[in-house]
Amino acid sequence: MRRTKEQAEQTRTAILAAAEELFLKKGVAHSTLEQIAGAAGVTRGAVYWHFENKAHLFHEMLSQVRLPPEQLAERLSGCAAGDPLLSLRDLCIEAVTNLARDPQRRRIFTILLHRCEFTDELREAEQRRSAFVNQFIALVENLFARPQCRSRLRPGVTPRLAALALHALIVGLFTDWTRDPQLFDPLSDTAALIDAQLRGLLSEWNPPA
Repeated sequence: MRRTKEQAEQTRTAILAAAEELFLKKGVAHSTLEQIAGAAGVTRGAVYWHFENKAHLFHEMLSQVRLPPEQLAERLSGCAAGDPLLSLRDLCIEAVTNLARDPQRRRIFTILLHRCEFTDELREAEQRRSAFVNQFIALVENLFARPQCRSRLRPGVTPRLAALALHALIVGLFTDWTRDPQLFDPLSDTAALIDAQLRGLLSEWNPPA
């Protein structure tokens, strides 16, 4: 039984790797489950054994490179050096710099941002992605709404506006760097970019050197 489970996991991993390769090369909409099965060296039935449809497969591929909601909430609730905004800063910097450090993460986000058209076939995947994005924004908004954080927001900047602005910056950095890796250096420039955004949102922001 143990060997069977190991083989099943190997098959699942092979299918995900084949899907990633095809999605990157041809785009999600133009890659079929039959093509993915062939690239993985398995039958189409094996693909359906592990994944309900292409939307489910696409969702599971994305899940390999992003934190589950529970871990996101835990990370954002942390208090680095007693300041919850430092935990948020660290998480944002880590999210962008990991693009440069992790080739698989770069490939998968390139697929999501540049090789994916959310057709009817992928409606379920689009809904799941939207739910994840909305949950992240809500978590960041709740953090900014804490009394010790809200009091630091500039006049006219609400917790919701601050959360949307920070999310927009992160998505923009992801999109631009996966489009053109020469545009900026994630490892050396990200902290300064995040800090610039936070300085625009907060009346006072003194990040660690």
